[in-house]
Amino acid sequence: MADEIEIDTKDLERRMDGAIAALRTEFASLRTGRASASMLEPVMVDAYGQQTPINQVGTVNVPESRMVTINVWDKGLVSKVEKAIRESGLGINPQLNGTIIMLPIPELNEERRRELTKVASHYAENARVAVRNVRRDGMDQIKKAKAGGMSEDDQKFWESEVQDITDRFIGNVDAALENKQSEIMQV
Repeated sequence: MADEIEIDTKDLERRMDGAIAALRTEFASLRTGRASASMLEPVMVDAYGQQTPINQVGTVNVPESRMVTINVWDKGLVSKVEKAIRESGLGINPQLNGTIIMLPIPELNEERRRELTKVASHYAENARVAVRNVRRDGMDQIKKAKAGGMSEDDQKFWESEVQDITDRFIGNVDAALENKQSEIMQV
């Protein structure tokens, strides 16, 4: 159909995939009552004069389903790592054992579960906005191509292609949100 001018749908899909990947990373940081090393990814420690991820100042392990341990490599950073975890808003009370920080994961109460579903919804909305921004870029490409001589039929074809891709990725975001919310609400 559109042999003279084409829109790079692969690039649009790649960029939308990036939004989905970012969403999955954010979802991994939400704790659901089970221990996960990824829940500490957003926590930054003031180490050596700069903000550093926890996994760059110690070894993060999950020895059991309700426990995360961090073996801090530099003894001088133990208190800074502990402080960063306390101030992170994760709702976890770290326990020190030499250079090892133990994080017992408490059961989530109903109120906290509801708060986490709201946070998950916020993350999903951010991903939807990112997907829509990529869609807008695709539509702008189509408008420029129309100004450059694209026919009306080709314009309609590419607009529907971009919209189909957008709808598919928005559906992926919605499905990921539904899965995460059911995981959070599971007792």
